[in-house]
Parts: sequence; structure tokens; C-alpha cells
Amino acid sequence: MNISPIGWLHTLGSLPAIPLAVYMLVKHGRIVPGTSPGRAYFWFMLLGVLTVYPIAHQPVSTIIASVTLILLLFGYGIALGRPAKRLWTYLQCVALTITVFLLMVPTVSETMRRLPAEAPLATGLKDPLLLGVQGTLLLALIVGIPFQLRALVKRGGRH
Repeated sequence: MNISPIGWLHTLGSLPAIPLAVYMLVKHGRIVPGTSPGRAYFWFMLLGVLTVYPIAHQPVSTIIASVTLILLLFGYGIALGRPAKRLWTYLQCVALTITVFLLMVPTVSETMRRLPAEAPLATGLKDPLLLGVQGTLLLALIVGIPFQLRALVKRGGRH
């Protein structure tokens, strides 16, 4: 498994975003930009997204990175602007939750197609196991966002 220095920076730089996202989703039910884990999530995600461009082998990778970057900047931009309307909090929640999904899809895909090195779990992008895991991630996103929004409504838009 040959990984370039920028590939290692991308991989090791973006990995901390996963436990940070899990922590915030469990603790707050969403990504909360104003917290220490939220700020760390932003920087690790930004590093991961920006380092995709020089290492991407497929056009879809740069598309996913660009969408992730737009959603990340939008979600955190809302936090900086501190708009009074609850609608912005809901939009922020959705945008940042999608960034978690867009982080996990390529992470799962790359991991399953490379590990274990001798006999990877998935043989390619159309492997049924990989497609099943990606489908589960999509289902979690589709089911999770309404739950997040419902919880926000109950809390009056606060975390």
C-alpha cells in the first residue's frame, strides 16, 4: 500500500474528525461549532478536504470534497454570523451532518478496499458488502436528520 506524503497528511489529518463527530453527535445530537470539539472538527475536516485535491484519482473525489467544503464553510459561517433565526440553526445542523456523511462514505470505501492488506474486505466500488455499508450510512443520514431537527425544535434551537 503506497501512500504519498500528502496522502498520509490527508489520512492522518482527517482521521481525528471521525471521533470528534461521533462525540458531538452522541453528546449534543449534532455538530456544535462553538465547542472545543466543534472547532477541532472544523480544522481536521478542512485539512482533510483541502488535501483531497492533489491526491484525487477520480472526478467524484473532487466533487465530494467541493460539496463538503461548501457545506463546512456554510455551517461554520452561520456560527460566526450568529443569526437570531432558528431556521439558520436547523440549516447549520443539516449542513454539518451531511459533512459527517461525506467524510464517512469515502473513509469506509477506502478502508474496506485496502484493509486488511492481504485480503481487503471489498474488492471494488461495486462490492455488495461495500454498497451495503454505504447504504447503511445513507439510511442513517436520512433517518438521523429528522431526529436531530426534532430534538432542536424541542430545545428551542439550542444545543
